[in-house]
Amino acid sequence: MTEPRRSAGLLLFRHTGEGVEVLLGHMGGPFFAKKDAGAWTVPKGEYEPDEPAWEAARREFQEELGLAPPDGEAIELGEVRQTNGKIVTAWAIEADLDPDTIAPGTFVMEWPPRSGRIQEFPEVDRVAWLSPDRAREVIVKAQAAFLDRLAEHSG
Repeated sequence: MTEPRRSAGLLLFRHTGEGVEVLLGHMGGPFFAKKDAGAWTVPKGEYEPDEPAWEAARREFQEELGLAPPDGEAIELGEVRQTNGKIVTAWAIEADLDPDTIAPGTFVMEWPPRSGRIQEFPEVDRVAWLSPDRAREVIVKAQAAFLDRLAEHSG
């Protein structure tokens, strides 16, 4: 049996006049271009078993958003298993950043399928600060548990 794929990421949060907001990224590429619900994610990425998850989370934040990961107290949010079997580990960090400053990393894939054309797409095509209620409507379903765990911690 093969090991499940693992991803690690950072969930940024900030306090505003309206309450807490979280920073999510909208997945780039053609599969998610016209989707909203289930197309937003904690900035994260896969890592190999010999890399510590915390280091992977910080590296992937930088790769996905093109910005240095913020310093600050990291709140462990634990793991979730997504429907595709991938195990995601996340930490929350209180920080603020301007979504307009991201410079996302890219990936390449054949698109359209079986066309022989290789195209480059951003890992995330946009990021946004969202209220927990709005985030819950659009986040990858399994990752909603991270929102609950953050709320318990900051409640």
